[in-house]
Amino acid sequence: MIRSMLIVLAALTLVAACGGSSVVTTTSMVAITTTAAPATSTDAPAPSTTTTGSDAVIDPGDGGDYTFPLTASDFVATIDNPYLPLIPGSSWVYEGDGEHIEVSVLTETRVVMGITATVVRDTVTEDGEVTEDTYDWYAQDTAGNVWYLGEDTTMFENGAAVSHEGSWEAGVDGALPGIAMEAAPAPGDSYRQEFWPGHAEDLAQVVGFGGTATTPSGDYTDLLITIEWTPLSPDEIEQKYYALGVGQVYEKVIRGNAAESLLTEFTPGG
Repeated sequence: MIRSMLIVLAALTLVAACGGSSVVTTTSMVAITTTAAPATSTDAPAPSTTTTGSDAVIDPGDGGDYTFPLTASDFVATIDNPYLPLIPGSSWVYEGDGEHIEVSVLTETRVVMGITATVVRDTVTEDGEVTEDTYDWYAQDTAGNVWYLGEDTTMFENGAAVSHEGSWEAGVDGALPGIAMEAAPAPGDSYRQEFWPGHAEDLAQVVGFGGTATTPSGDYTDLLITIEWTPLSPDEIEQKYYALGVGQVYEKVIRGNAAESLLTEFTPGG
């Protein structure tokens, strides 16, 4: 069955496509179409969404009893997941809603829970001033899953650091890593991206594959489409699009305060 990748949510219009394409957004900068290819299995579950902010939009299926069974020996040095390749020297530039975002994979590493993690810097500027500067830590396991091990975030106002809210580290104060990208995403998969109860509880779900994206950075096809949600901000849902060999090319808030971010430049590393 071919189904539209728009999610049925409160205050969101249902769009069904049975053989055609549904345009999510078309501006002078981007055209995203979202006709999904058939699921790998005809029994693949639909995204577990609800229409009330008080209920779980994404259920990881662990009943809140989350564990991290891997050890340092289960990880490899290179992050080459096709949908999230974090090779040192790679960089991405995004624009959206007044924000300019630069993401770069550094050559430095950081040891988290005994795991050697790749450091990725994410800097947000508005009107030429830095508002957020974050160092994220990622590692890939032997199966190809990319894990998110924490972040060191600094918020700025008028050029001065004002907060480190949002910072967390796996292994500290009960925090645990989550999956940033699966080795083999499949429609209906849901997983934790981070886990520090009350502080960092982002979840993601694979919606499907298909569609194209035309952006200033290039034309992309066969996109992986996911949604992200956290019970800490239950009224907001993001939808993200990933291209093979590149990573994220577009994201849009589909419930909550309207916002979007578009890839305008990509430089591969290596």
